[in-house]
Amino acid sequence: MSATTLLLLIVIGLAAGFLSGLVGIGGGIIMVPALVFFLGLTQKQAQGTSLGVLMLPVVALAVWQYHKQGQINFNYVFLIAVAFITGGFLGSKLALSLSDDKMKKIFAVVLLLLSIKMLFFDKKKIIAPTESTKIQQTASH
Repeated sequence: MSATTLLLLIVIGLAAGFLSGLVGIGGGIIMVPALVFFLGLTQKQAQGTSLGVLMLPVVALAVWQYHKQGQINFNYVFLIAVAFITGGFLGSKLALSLSDDKMKKIFAVVLLLLSIKMLFFDKKKIIAPTESTKIQQTASH
C-alpha cells in the first residue's frame, strides 16, 4: 500500500467519522463516494468496504455477502475504522458546541454539495470488458 493510499484512507476515515459525529452521516454519503472518487474502487467495492468499517451485528450478514464476492478490502476497513473513531469523536465535540440551527444548515450544505457533485460533475467510467464478458459477447454473435 502506497503512502498516498494510506493517507487517503486516513483522510476518508477522519472525514466520515467527523461528519458522522457532526451531522450523523458518514458511511454511505462520505465513505462510498470518496472510495470511488479518490481510490478508484468500484461502487460494490466501496459499499462493501464502507459496510466493513461500520460492521455491527446488524450489517454482519451484508458484509459477509460482499466478502464472499471479494468486494471488501479489509486493509482499508481497518485503517478507515481507526480514523473514523477519531473523526467521530472530534465531529461530535464540535456538533455539541453548535446551535441546532447551525447544525441544520451544516447538514443541508453537506447534502447539497454532494448532490450537486453527483448530479453535474460525476463522469462515467468506461470499464474494459472482462474475459467472461468477451466470451458471452462472442457466443451471442
